Amino acid sequence: QVQLVESGGGLVQAGGSLRLSCAASGGMFSSYSMGWFRQAPGKEREFVAGISWSGGTLYYAHFVVGRFTISRDNAKNTMYLQMNSLKPEDTAVYYCAATDRKITGTMAAPDFASWGQGTQVTVSS
Repeated sequence: QVQLVESGGGLVQAGGSLRLSCAASGGMFSSYSMGWFRQAPGKEREFVAGISWSGGTLYYAHFVVGRFTISRDNAKNTMYLQMNSLKPEDTAVYYCAATDRKITGTMAAPDFASWGQGTQVTVSS
């Protein structure tokens, strides 16, 4: 199984930007579809964005369309989430995850077998 480590979280003012990274090791990164999820206190983990193994297929949750961009660099075994125009409601722990399933739209957490430890994103108003 692939091991995943997120980085890049932090505290930012509303309207600001952050770039999250997810570094993979121990598996064939380029063979996995990848996703970003987030979980706010007291809420369920929710899908944010997904990307196919090639990077050619992308899906976004409606609440991040136009603001977040998911990408990957298979040569560096790394996935990214560029987050712009951040809002206080984006505050959550962000997780990256890997699956051998195809990205076909909004995905559920049980679809993903490997998870990182999460990185905190806090957006102040």
